[in-house]
Amino acid sequence: MADAGQTGAADRDYKYAPIARRQGNQMKAFAAISVAAAMLGSAATAHAEGPSRLDKIRETGVITIGHPETSVPFAYLDGNQKPIGYTVEICQEVAQHIKAALKLPKLEVRYNPTTSATRIPLLANGTIDLECGNTTNNLDRHKLVSFAPTTFVAQVVLVARKDGGVDPNNLESFRGKTIAAQAGGQTFRLISGLNAKGNLGITMAPTKDTAETILMVESGRAAGSANDDGIAYGAVASSKNPDAFVIGKKGLEMAPYGIMEPKDDPAFKKVVDEAVIDLIKTGKVAAIYDKYFNSPIPPKQINLKYPMSDALKRALANPTDSGDPKVYE
Repeated sequence: MADAGQTGAADRDYKYAPIARRQGNQMKAFAAISVAAAMLGSAATAHAEGPSRLDKIRETGVITIGHPETSVPFAYLDGNQKPIGYTVEICQEVAQHIKAALKLPKLEVRYNPTTSATRIPLLANGTIDLECGNTTNNLDRHKLVSFAPTTFVAQVVLVARKDGGVDPNNLESFRGKTIAAQAGGQTFRLISGLNAKGNLGITMAPTKDTAETILMVESGRAAGSANDDGIAYGAVASSKNPDAFVIGKKGLEMAPYGIMEPKDDPAFKKVVDEAVIDLIKTGKVAAIYDKYFNSPIPPKQINLKYPMSDALKRALANPTDSGDPKVYE
């Protein structure tokens, strides 16, 4: 299979947001976060009454993909600082389906970095058209965004240092200690809830991304981190000393991933969902999975050796955009 940066038609013109524009987009994103509550009441009406993203893409000839930068192997930067990864490559294929559906002679694919805190605001305010990373599809998020059919099913696990004196398969062993998790992410909310329920006295340390989460553990500033298992394996394999870590086997919660779509845009959702289902049915998603989970991947040529789970096999056999974790059990 071709390298992720070469996927799709030859006429794709990759554009990377310069630093100044990234900073500007982040400013817009954080401004949008402050009015997130207002979105609940107004976003659905605005999207329902406004034009579809398809209209904007048709008029401009541009689609913007939002992506995290350190979520190996889902969405991250290669040695040339270009976004690649399992979900990024699926989105690149989706972009080509959109191009064909709109009968466009050319479709420029642009990229914009996101974090767990900025991804929903950037999608809502139109900065990005799709968010392609490792976002958990849950019922609460359906109030603000839509999701394409699930393309990964993770389990939330704990990660610790082997010499840390804690057991990543036993949350109670972290009593009175610190656990790092991405701010605004489902893992942060899950561990916070379990901490409160068990009265464990765990200090939650919010981080900006996966890399910082693992660094907190590596440096001893946190006794452990909470990550989805696919992310955990990628982050540990990419760390300075992978052998220093132990990844828990006990899953704390199922976490289906899907490409995030704008809320209340049925025309756009229909085209994107049809593209994802086609990629699933033709075996393209499975091939991309093998490329990023069972083969050496850039920039360090690490191999996660992470076979597809039974839960994901079931989800791909019967595509769904459900945000209910019980559907995937």
